[in-house]
Amino acid sequence: MLLHIPAVLSKDDVREMRRGLDAADWTDGRETVGAQGALVKRNRQLPVGHPLGLQIGEHIRQVLARHPLFISAALPVRTLSPLFNRYEGGEHYGLHVDGAIMRQAGSDHPLRSDVSTTVFLSEPEEYDGGELIVVDTYGEHEVKLAAGDMVVYASSSLHRVEPVTRGARVCSFFWTQSMVRDDGRRTMLFELDQAIQRLRARLGDDADTQALTHHYHNLLRQWAEL
Repeated sequence: MLLHIPAVLSKDDVREMRRGLDAADWTDGRETVGAQGALVKRNRQLPVGHPLGLQIGEHIRQVLARHPLFISAALPVRTLSPLFNRYEGGEHYGLHVDGAIMRQAGSDHPLRSDVSTTVFLSEPEEYDGGELIVVDTYGEHEVKLAAGDMVVYASSSLHRVEPVTRGARVCSFFWTQSMVRDDGRRTMLFELDQAIQRLRARLGDDADTQALTHHYHNLLRQWAEL
């Protein structure tokens, strides 16, 4: 699944976040990856546990906790606190796959990364390059979205960020453990849920809508891990 969710954050939200982030001190992004990732990662990140990052990240988490499209797509169990990165002056992130098991800073409880999310905090015209390239069995998919928009994709996907040759690309990123670990099953449930929502809007809770809802919940019951 590769899903674009528009206007997750308002333009006012983005402007307020950027005021703080643009004045912040950033550190080398290689500090937060393993040896293999450090070979291809050239960017900067807001330090883990930074008060500004925690404040903005909590706002993003609250928005997503009540966002029906994100919930339908990710079926979240737990989400790591959002992190923040910045690319400029040719910085990039080469082809890589996200680590399968992660931990929240300050916690020993592991999280399986099923769903990766990037929230764009720079408008596309603010920078050249910086496209997120997600690779799947259908080829390469280029993602460069408006500030406040979000992309959700399977953490098992190979992906990279192209070099930023002008301006600055600022984003938030984080991982979610889903109730349904398999991306194919998760995609099937998402498409079924969206079809049910469209039918309910047209027909109400008629017999066919109820029958599909019955099957949705029984599939979720069969596949979910809590």
